Amino acid sequence: MGVEIRPARADEGEAILPMYDWLFEAPGYRPATWDEAAAAAALAEATISSGSLVLVAEDTGALIGLCTAYLELNSIRYGQRCWVEDLAVHPEHRSEGVGGALLDAAMAWAREHGATHFELDTAVARADAQRFYERRDPAAKGISYSWML
Repeated sequence: MGVEIRPARADEGEAILPMYDWLFEAPGYRPATWDEAAAAAALAEATISSGSLVLVAEDTGALIGLCTAYLELNSIRYGQRCWVEDLAVHPEHRSEGVGGALLDAAMAWAREHGATHFELDTAVARADAQRFYERRDPAAKGISYSWML
């Protein structure tokens, strides 16, 4: 794999934002509240914040993967959690190790920043994603519930 995993640069927002379409493809969906201008502002903030990480996978100048991670909850029971909100790989580059490399880099960053656990969720319909996560031998699995406010 000649792919470079690196933190996104603040000036890459226009190139990164279209990568979210990979998450919206079936069995995913575009959230009803998706606002591209708000997403661009949130991406810019996440790129420069010390409490978040935006990683990209680059192959010969093309961005082919994305992972966002956030230090967000300092749990009384478990300590600092790192939450992966977005993980997407270009459909033509799936099953090439890109997603695993992105997660490994995000985990390393989380450890360096004091996280004691690393979590994400995925939709029930995302069977391929679930198989990918299962192969990574998670310490625990659960069911997530969400409400739109």
